[in-house]
Amino acid sequence: MTDFNEPGMLKFWEQHFIEYLDDHETDDHSHDLSHFQRVWRTAEKIMADESREVNKLVVLAACYFHDIVSLPKNHPDRSKSSQLAAEKTQEILEELNFPEDLIPGVCHAVEAHSFSAGIPTESPEAEVVQDADRMEAIGAIGLARCFYTGGKMGSKLFNAKDPWAEQRDLDDRQYSVDHFYSKLLTLGSTMKTIPGRKLAEENTAYLQGFLDKLRDELG
Repeated sequence: MTDFNEPGMLKFWEQHFIEYLDDHETDDHSHDLSHFQRVWRTAEKIMADESREVNKLVVLAACYFHDIVSLPKNHPDRSKSSQLAAEKTQEILEELNFPEDLIPGVCHAVEAHSFSAGIPTESPEAEVVQDADRMEAIGAIGLARCFYTGGKMGSKLFNAKDPWAEQRDLDDRQYSVDHFYSKLLTLGSTMKTIPGRKLAEENTAYLQGFLDKLRDELG
């Protein structure tokens, strides 16, 4: 019987995934190969402390292809990105001769990882991938990615007259700082795994510390 959690098996497939992605580069550097690799490393940390049985090969594949299709945040079909990514992932895995019986589990994890899609996770693998990906949105990496994405969208850093939305509605398409309050600071409460919740607490505190410092500098 094939052991899909065996380190040699994981390294074999990871190298195949890296080679594929190297040949299909994207100009979205918040969803590039380095992002996929960081999500996988975070998933490994989560699985190391996860009490349930998790198929690591399913998680590996989903980590490397969860954003293979990622529409811009201001795109009208943004919420469909993960569904499109799942369809593309199936095509890629079939092309790479990935174990056929594992593909549905990978595609579900890809489809369910998205915050905007709101698709319920139905497996421990999907929960690990979702938590690992959401960790990319908080902490130092999340801070950098937030302003990078805001810059690509043409957003302002913050509303100069009302930075903290005390007298207006939040609008994270116009102001990057608004995104902290509309989404990033809430992600910790959405974590599905116990290890993911622990990691999120520390990184959320980092984001809050940044906002406190910004508030101090803005007076």
